[in-house]
Amino acid sequence: MPLADQWMVWSIIIPLIGAAIFFLLKERHHTIIVIISLLTLLSTAGLAFNVWKTGSQFHYAGGWQPPLGIVLYADGMSILMMLMTALVGLSISLYALRYFSDKRSLKFFLPLWFFLWASLNALFLSGDIFNIYVTLELLSLSAVALVTVSSQQDTSQRRDAVFAGMRYLLISMIGSLCYLLGVALLYAGYGVLDLKLLSEVIAPSPSVFAAITFITIGLLIKTALFPLHFWLPPAHANAPAPVSAVLSGLVVKASFYLLVRLWFGVFSFALSSESGLFFGLLGASGILWGSFFALRQKTIKMLIAYSTVAQIGYMFLLFPLAADMPSLWGAMAMNAGIYHLISHAFAKSSLFLCSGNIILAFGHNRIDGIGGIAKHYPLTFSALGLSGLGIIGLPISGGFIAKWQFLTASIGSGQWWWAVIIITGSLMAAVYIYIIWSRIFAPLENDIVLNPVPKSMEILALFLSLISIFMGLTAEPVLQMLHIGRHF
Repeated sequence: MPLADQWMVWSIIIPLIGAAIFFLLKERHHTIIVIISLLTLLSTAGLAFNVWKTGSQFHYAGGWQPPLGIVLYADGMSILMMLMTALVGLSISLYALRYFSDKRSLKFFLPLWFFLWASLNALFLSGDIFNIYVTLELLSLSAVALVTVSSQQDTSQRRDAVFAGMRYLLISMIGSLCYLLGVALLYAGYGVLDLKLLSEVIAPSPSVFAAITFITIGLLIKTALFPLHFWLPPAHANAPAPVSAVLSGLVVKASFYLLVRLWFGVFSFALSSESGLFFGLLGASGILWGSFFALRQKTIKMLIAYSTVAQIGYMFLLFPLAADMPSLWGAMAMNAGIYHLISHAFAKSSLFLCSGNIILAFGHNRIDGIGGIAKHYPLTFSALGLSGLGIIGLPISGGFIAKWQFLTASIGSGQWWWAVIIITGSLMAAVYIYIIWSRIFAPLENDIVLNPVPKSMEILALFLSLISIFMGLTAEPVLQMLHIGRHF
């Protein structure tokens, strides 16, 4: 087996092995957790190096080529998603070791988390539309289970966590069924499931447009785009901090990645100015709606959760702006959408880890009761500040690069109204981030006794925020990788 194929396979197998190990072991050995996480990162880095040097890579499972076999496909876009997942995943794995002081909670978290990590890598590498469904299901089931881990940790949170998890499960099942129905219609019409082969034979017809509609609705539900976002804030707010980081930073990004992959590949004939406008209007509504409700929240986790609804909206602006690809402005909008996705993953994961530090220190996450963070937890304070820069989109952050490209593409293409939405959303983001900043400088209340927060937890939150800033200082490698082998 060629080395590149080995990296593809191992990037899925290693976290699966980790999930099995942590399911079987009675004791949680920290060394094994670190080794599995680092090996997964190493396999992803090895695959990224091969793609960077030689271009896109294929692996045919069992040696069977499509349409009989299942293909794994790695190009620049999928590699960026996997690298993002590996860096966030390593941080979450190490963070969870100290966050879950209850061994029972860690026992539930670890196998589910590594199973989810394997599902993400398999999804990003899948070149088969039905295999994508399988990975989506595995991803959703593990994510739903992770939401309810807090019910094993804190009895007082059991009802809310289980309720949020059940709502997430039901809406996720609806999304999966919609996607599967669309796949069935395509297979009935063409008899192929491989994305590349499907893109060569698919043609406009009523059944095809019905299939596209079902698949799109299913993925929009899983992405939590407005107005299908109602499951996201409760799930993110009631989950443990590292799980919230997984959901916001990684899980919702996977379904958006599929939307981009399908609509600009297999379904490209259906992408018109009208369909692009539809996605753009939903995205713009999500920006304004999510930002408005973020401003009204009283707890940090709910504020960050509604901020995620808003930030997802920005990503969907690439559809109206990139509908006329391969124009200059369309290509720039595509770069902006993917760059925003990755930058947001690091910044938002960092914010949720910061919220975990705050909950550990204060015993709550009410915004009006977090005074003293700047003085007593300077690393958490720094992570909050740097991540906030990325969410707002201020200079030197990755968020600024993405939003600047969006603004340039919208004005250059004559669609200036999207620029108005972007600026308005950024101003609203500045206000709700300021709400947090204004409280962390307040003096510590006299009757508050702070709990110690392990330095490693603060450093990991700061590490992710620094990556989001680093993306604002050097964008060229990411953009170069994005264009390697992109054809579906």
